[in-house]
Amino acid sequence: MAGRPREFDKDHALKQAMLLFWARGYEGTSMSALVEALGIASARIYAAFGSKEQLFREAVALYEAGDGGFADRALREQAVRPAIERMLHDAVLTYTKRGRAQGCLVVSAATSTAPENEAVMDWLAEHRRQRTQQIIARLQQAATAGELADGADVQALGDYFATVLHGISTQARDGASRARLLAAVTVAMQVLGEQAHG
Repeated sequence: MAGRPREFDKDHALKQAMLLFWARGYEGTSMSALVEALGIASARIYAAFGSKEQLFREAVALYEAGDGGFADRALREQAVRPAIERMLHDAVLTYTKRGRAQGCLVVSAATSTAPENEAVMDWLAEHRRQRTQQIIARLQQAATAGELADGADVQALGDYFATVLHGISTQARDGASRARLLAAVTVAMQVLGEQAHG
């Protein structure tokens, strides 16, 4: 049957969409670009995902379950210092990987938008705030366990490491080398050394 359309693979389509959004951002990814990248008509994209925004939200979920999940994995480390160091180190490796978009999808996809896309920008900002809170919570856990110096400002430390994490994305996007970013992580970790016991 020569005229029959090829089988639609939703998982493959979602991965292709994720890579495109990662490279071009939310507004920079047009429906025609999605049609070309996914190899299916826009009507099938809408049928499968509902809308461009819903497709983007699913793409971000895929990213966070895979490449973007490094922070969740790192923060499960037993001790706080290796947990934070691994998070930042893995950010550098993820955000500078050759052959695909640099930086973080959640950080760079919609830093500013047209008014009709503000919901996407706000949703991503909330993701970043949640990451900051996760880092603060991990540091609070360390403080409670006696891993940090008495009186350590857990919130300021958490905000600092979130700033470094998100800054790594921007620097990678701007072309900073892996070696330079890893050197910056080494310097950033000195702050925790000053706040930790032992």
